[in-house]
Amino acid sequence: MNIAKYFWDLNDAELAKARRILRDPAHPRFVQRIVTLLSRCDRPKELFSIVPRKRYVEAWPKIRTFWLKRERRSEQRDWWDTLYEQLVPTASKVRGDPSLVMKKLGSAIKEKRVEMGLSQMQLARRTQLTQPAVSAIEEGKKNLTLFTLIRLCKMLEIRSLDVTSE
Repeated sequence: MNIAKYFWDLNDAELAKARRILRDPAHPRFVQRIVTLLSRCDRPKELFSIVPRKRYVEAWPKIRTFWLKRERRSEQRDWWDTLYEQLVPTASKVRGDPSLVMKKLGSAIKEKRVEMGLSQMQLARRTQLTQPAVSAIEEGKKNLTLFTLIRLCKMLEIRSLDVTSE
């Protein structure tokens, strides 16, 4: 695959370096170069002809972290994140029912969102989450960080939550 169409801003010498960098995930500039590639490419088949699927799956957490620091909101990053979630082996995905606490938390968030007349997409945009993440939170299937929970509670004007078991 000719990567020149994704790195149009590089001269021939830098383009050759970019090719070498994309073959070596341990290279210090690998994440930076692959973020540039992913922000300009929307075809997994082309990506996987440049960077093997396994390397993409292994590197995605670092790529995502770098991309989040570079730009908080990115539909392109969210799209590649969704692809990553589809590629992760099912054995490493959480199985079983969500915990009762997470279900209650998700239910309270959904109830308040609906009460405020917001769609999942609107809430996602206001809290810098993705719509699938909001859906998973409401179903109790996503493990929340305290930071994300605080953002959701501020946006939804939730002052207290009772998630104790009855």
